[in-house]
Formats: sequence, structure tokens, C-alpha cells
Amino acid sequence: MTTSYTFLKRFSELRLTDVPLVGGKNASLAEMYRELSGAGVKVPNGFATTADAYWALLDENHLRDRITGLLADLDKRDVDALKRCGSTIRSLIRHATLPAQLANELRQAYHELSQEGGADVAVRSSATAEDLPNASFAGQQETYLNVQGEEALMETCKACFASLFTDRAISYREDQGFDHMKVALSIGVQRMVRSDKGASGVMFTLDTETGFDQTVLITAAYGLGENVVQGAVNPDEYQLFKPALRSGKRSIIRKHLGEKAIQMVYAEHKPHRSPVKNIHVGKAMRERFALTDEEAEQLGRYALAIEDHYSQLAGQYRPMDIEWAKDGISGELFIVQARPETVHSQRQQAVIETYVLKQHSDVRITGKSVGNKIASGRARVILDAAHMNELKPGEVLVTDITDPDWEPIMKLASAIVTNRGGRTCHAAIIARELGIPAVVGTSHATDVLHDDEPVTVCCAEGDTGYVYKGQLAFDIQRHELADDRVLKTKVMVILGNPQKAFEVQYLPNDGVGLARLEFIINSGIGIHPNALLNFKDLGPELQKQIQSRIAGYENPVAFYVDKLTEGIATLAAAFYPKPVIVRLSDFKSNEYAQLIGGEAYEEKEENPMIGFRGASRYIDSRFRDAFALECQALRRVRNDMGLTNVAIMVPFVRSVDELLAVQKELKSHGLERGKDNLQLFVMCEVPTNALLADRFLKHCDGFSIGSNDLTQLTLGVDRDSQLVTGHDERDDAVKVLMKLAIDACKAQHKYIGICGQAPSDWPEITRWLVEQGIESISLNADTLLAMRTLVADVESKQ
Repeated sequence: MTTSYTFLKRFSELRLTDVPLVGGKNASLAEMYRELSGAGVKVPNGFATTADAYWALLDENHLRDRITGLLADLDKRDVDALKRCGSTIRSLIRHATLPAQLANELRQAYHELSQEGGADVAVRSSATAEDLPNASFAGQQETYLNVQGEEALMETCKACFASLFTDRAISYREDQGFDHMKVALSIGVQRMVRSDKGASGVMFTLDTETGFDQTVLITAAYGLGENVVQGAVNPDEYQLFKPALRSGKRSIIRKHLGEKAIQMVYAEHKPHRSPVKNIHVGKAMRERFALTDEEAEQLGRYALAIEDHYSQLAGQYRPMDIEWAKDGISGELFIVQARPETVHSQRQQAVIETYVLKQHSDVRITGKSVGNKIASGRARVILDAAHMNELKPGEVLVTDITDPDWEPIMKLASAIVTNRGGRTCHAAIIARELGIPAVVGTSHATDVLHDDEPVTVCCAEGDTGYVYKGQLAFDIQRHELADDRVLKTKVMVILGNPQKAFEVQYLPNDGVGLARLEFIINSGIGIHPNALLNFKDLGPELQKQIQSRIAGYENPVAFYVDKLTEGIATLAAAFYPKPVIVRLSDFKSNEYAQLIGGEAYEEKEENPMIGFRGASRYIDSRFRDAFALECQALRRVRNDMGLTNVAIMVPFVRSVDELLAVQKELKSHGLERGKDNLQLFVMCEVPTNALLADRFLKHCDGFSIGSNDLTQLTLGVDRDSQLVTGHDERDDAVKVLMKLAIDACKAQHKYIGICGQAPSDWPEITRWLVEQGIESISLNADTLLAMRTLVADVESKQ
């Protein structure tokens, strides 16, 4: 017969509705253990003390009135007074005596749990008001790992009870309006997962920077999970596309190799010594991903099951913040915490703000961007929490890492910059809650930046966050998203940077009319594809330079294909199921030469603008093998990941024969026009495309006008020349050719759009195109809303 406890409940006896009894964290763990284990989600077993146990401890030691009195006179704005108050209360509880019945029940339940395997447990705090959908108490109280033995458990439980009154917890409850004496603390005792020999991390079931809800973000590092949570390591990152996960397709749309410099492991148990310690990770392990792709996808499926379950319980969509651990002995993956996400789930998307830097200066340091805002101020370098009261309102906090002890003063900062940490670390989570930008994982910001140095922290330029010299000017643009007018003309986006895709997709749009591969190749890869194909033949210095970039990938070619795949997949996933038209690479020879190793494979041309570029490259022996890698990436995105919203566009096609040759090449790589609904478009940018439109259209699904090159080649104006100016797309000759292309496509019922710069620059061109009946107009994100309004006005008068 199973023992019934007075002050304890086994996970199997609890549900999510038991928050008043055991707090949000323990109620959530018990809910998953009971309800999701059958669905394959593994949660370590455990038990929890009840709120009654906490109150019994206070009453037996006559602490209620003493604590109430200490808190009554507290001025939360006085950091030193907060420290004294918190320290006094914690000392009272740590030196208290556990009620005899509670102590006996802890010993008995611990013995029962140990019978399942191993004496090591995690002791987790769970406040009875924590992890509510609109308030995150994450990290306010303490967690203790690798606790072994009954006496160690007793002392740890008292320390855990005392952590209800950490300085940051007191400050947070004051800010949130919670009565300190109406919040109890439950202790969760849970079997340890031997992730000290494996890996651990955090998952969110949305993108933490934009709130895009069709992705699962996973961070991972070696060892116990506290290093990831507290930001002590720069972890690996994986982003997975939910529809692909649900359909069993390949789902990883983005990966980033983190430094993972330290690993938290078990320490030898000795009196007055920590049961865990950090060790350095060797170079070979740092240059490998902590999880295989298969393990990341398994965690992704866990995340979906958890999100679905909690959403069903809530009766509405409920994004989740989840901690996981991989047992290094058994290889099993476990979930060790789950709570509602509390930042993006509370925001309204009727209006979005876009921050735009109006000027640039020297980059002082870079790291991972958190959020998409910009802020400036004087830097304040603080290396120790003991000196955190030196931070003045509006300054930029620069430190190694933050932990919850820093929270009382973090709200004063205009921005945060840290040496260590990833996008799910403590500093990142608090920055999002406060609505300020943060640049984390810079490695050495505290060495580079100096006290009182004016800086600008910019997180508005994608995944990379920049700290610029000086206080730079920037704009904040507010975009109303309530415009639900249905337009005859499709308004699409021009986009090359996958890092901006999740943010831009919130704008009202009909898909991506031009996705440029050049940005992915230049920024995400940076190496000439032929240098990767011929890696073994390169000199040692060049090989060393390339090896530093391709760490974590199987080989140089796999790096190129994987990075291209990730970039295309991110763009396609962000706008799915809307069409995303991917233009094949259109670097000129001088641009390819600037990539690492590029000079050896590119000839110097007098005028690269009209030289070896576009379609002519793909069928030439000098570039055909590199083009095959492009095709391989596109095939993976469409076939393996199920992102069939990707269409292909061929740039700079000089003749019909050239188009046919490119089609043949594409088909040989499994990209056949019409198969699996694959559409093939031609960039209408060479005058012959418009003049012989009927012939070209027999072999493609339509045109997208490239007005930049069409203007160049019609008027004989080199786009790169600074000497010949005053000519643009508004010229009548250019408009005649655009009109020929539009009419030809309409006559053959083929797609006709424009993806050149003209509509973004010239409202009169946008107006003229709508009047000609063009099917779609592609625009830069910063002009999309204004031009959409113009399109609506023109259509209303037709």
C-alpha cells in the first residue's frame, strides 16, 4: 500500500490545477509526468512539499511576524537596505528547525525515489504564485543539483525555503504587486538526469526575438543546465519549423555553433563544498554541436506535445518555455521544467515598431542580438554584483554575465551587454521583459568597453547585435497592421537576410517576390563555393581560414549546402504557405572574387555588370559544380523539408537557348519545372526578354521585371558608374519594355511581377504599374506599407 503524506505529494498525485498547493513549477512537472509520459515525453519522477509545509516551518519557528516586520519598513529603491533585509530573512529560515513530521516524510519519500535508481536528486524551488501566463518568476528562487543523502537533503530544503527571500525575489514581488506573506514556497525533489555527462539547455515554442510562433528554438551546451540558464556559456542554437516537425519532414531551418567553453559536472561530495563544478571543454568538443540533428528534432517533438497539451488546457494558444536535459549515460532526452512564455504571449500585434539606425560608426564589439530595438547611453562596466548599485538610470550595463541577483538594478539600464550567454540566458530573458535591447555572448565586452564611454546598442540588424561608438541617431517607426483591405495587385516583399524574415512576415504581404541568395552566401558563408569544392588543393593558410568557419559541419561542401539550405528554409518557413520566389545566385565576378578563396576562381573583367553572371554561369564548366550545390540546397528545402512554397527564378538570361540549358541543368539535379508544383520564373532584365517575351514564356511560368538591370541595359548606363547619372526607371524607353513584358504575360496568362528597386523608390512607377495591370509588386520592407496604401488608392479609382 502506498504511503500517504501530510506535507508531501508525489508527482503522480498532482495536476496543473495544484498551483496553490505546490507552485507553478512543481504543478507543471507533475502535469507532464502524469499526462505526457504516455505520449513519449520523458519527465524524471519526483515529489513536492506543499504550501502547508512552508507555513508549518515558519510557524514552528515563530517567523511569520518577524519576517512581516522586516519587510514592512523596506524601501525597495534602496539596494543596500534590500540586501540587508533579504540576508536577515534568509538566515532566519536557514537556521530554523524543520518540523519533525516534515523531516520524516522527506526522508521516507527520498528513500522511495532513490529506489528507482540513484541517490542524486535535484531540489527545485516553486513559489505558489510563479509561472503565471502574465508574470515570470523564473530564476527568482534557487535550484540545487546533485544533492545526495538525507542530511544534505534536509539542509538543502531549508536553503531552498530561504530562497523565497532572495533580493531579486523580494524586488520582483514588490514590482509585481504580490503580498510577500501570501506567497508560499514548495520544494520539488526530482531524480537527476546525468546531463553532467551529456548536454542540456532551454527550448521556446516560438522565436524569442520576434514572437513568430511557427518555430521551436533550442539552445544546447554540455553538462548540467544551469550554465545555459544563467548565461555562463554561449550555447548552440537550433530553430525548427513546426509544420515540418508535425509532418515528419526534416525540420531544422537554422543552426548556430556556440562556443560552449565550460561544462558543469558533478563534484566530489565533501563538507561545505559545492556538489557541482565547472570544467573547461576541449577544442574538439567545442567545435561539435552538442546535439545531433535527430536529437534536436526529438526535442522539437517533445516541445510540440507540451505546447499542444498546455494550449488545450488553457483553451487558447499557449507558447512554452521549457528546460531539457540529455542523460550522457543512457542517451535519453528528458524534460525537467516547463512554464508559459510570458513576453510575446502578452503582446498585441496590432502595431509593430521598427527601429532604424540613421548613421553608423566604428563597431566596438558584436554578439547575439536580443530583441530588435536600439538604445544609447554611457557604458557602465560592472564586474561584480556587489557593485551593481553603481549603475545609473539610462546607462548601458556592461558585465560578464547576469544572474537573478542583478534584477533589482537591471530595470535602470537602457541596454545590456554581456561577455557570455545565449538568446535564452538570464540577461536575455530580463531584457525582453523590460523591453530593452541586449547584446549577449560578446566574449570580451568588459575588456573593450570603458566606463562613461558613449555607445549605441543596436539589435535591429538581424541575429548579430552591434555596439557602436558614440550615441547615434535612430528612428522608431510604428506600423499599423490593421489594414485588411483586399487588393487586386499582390504586394510582396524583397528580402535577402533570413535573420529579418520572422520580423518582416508580420507586415501585410502576399509572400516574397524576390529572395536573394547573395546575402546568404556573403554573410552566412563568406567562402567561394569552388574553394570549398577544391579544399584539399588549397594552401595551408587558406585551409586554416576556412576551417575556422566550417566548424561543426561534416566537411567543407556540407557546410556550403547546409548554410544555403538553412537560409532558404528560414525565408520559406517565415512566409509559409505564401510563395517565396528564390532567385538563383547573381553575384558578379568582382563580387565572387571578394569571398574567401575567390580570387583564384574569378577573372578580372572590365565590366562585370554585363559579364560572367546569372544564367551563363550555371551552365559553364567553371561554375557548374558550384551551381549543383545551390540546386542541392533548393531540393532539400522543397523535398526534404516540405517547403514547396519555394519557386525558382533565373536571373540575367540572355537567350532562349540559355534558358533551356539552365532548365536541363536544374532537371538533372531533381528540380524539374512542373514536378511537385515547382514554378520557374525568369528575371525580365535583359531587353531581349521583353522584346522576345513570347518565346521565353513558352519555357517558364512567367516574368519578374528586374528594373535595375533593365534600365542599365536599355539606356546604356553602368549601374556602378558614378560619372553617368540622371537616368532611372522612369524613362519612357524602360517603360515601353516593361509594358511589352506585362502585356505578353497577361496574354499568355502567365505570372508577371516586378522585383526591381523602382517601386520602392518611385511612387509614380508604382502607380503606373498598377494602372498597367501588373500582377504583383515586390517592395523593400521599409516602403511596403506606404506603397500598399498607394496601390489601394490607385485600385479604388480604377
